[in-house]
Amino acid sequence: MTSRYSYHSSLLREPLQRDSNPSVFELEKLLYTGKSIKNHVDEVWPGLYLGDQEMAANNGELYRMHITHILNASHSHLRGGAENYKGMNILYMGIDAQDSPTFDMSVHFCPAADFIHKALRERGKVFVHCAVGVSRSATLVLAYLMIHHRKTLVEAITTVKDRRGIIPNRGFLRQLLELDSTLRGKR
Repeated sequence: MTSRYSYHSSLLREPLQRDSNPSVFELEKLLYTGKSIKNHVDEVWPGLYLGDQEMAANNGELYRMHITHILNASHSHLRGGAENYKGMNILYMGIDAQDSPTFDMSVHFCPAADFIHKALRERGKVFVHCAVGVSRSATLVLAYLMIHHRKTLVEAITTVKDRRGIIPNRGFLRQLLELDSTLRGKR
């Protein structure tokens, strides 16, 4: 009989395979092995930066980094939006997403991924953020890597987590698993 401890230990030792169908629990374990959050922003893909609200409010730093596009996954009428970047020649996209397992983030996967992809194709630099830069914004970055770079969810997580600590909530992980399954069916 396998003890619960040895079952969990084996999950941590055995790497998830590219073509595996991981559970939310296995994805969480993979995410916990990533980099810790030390910075307000990290480059997670060439020209693609993931960060928090504090960095989003630092226009001087955004200018220094040559950010051309901002995707705000925690947009609300209370926090402002495109007007915060007036005169900076920054294209802005805001998504009013709640960091809740019941929030349907999947409806934003393709529009957000297309926004990021178009910006990077035009040699822009994209800053994707939410409040802390680990769940809502990270979910949209993972979807982008899956949709436009044909990465599996495990590959996308591995790409990002080694550059920035992320932990999408369980509802977002389930939605990303559904996206992964849909994309695999089309390949």
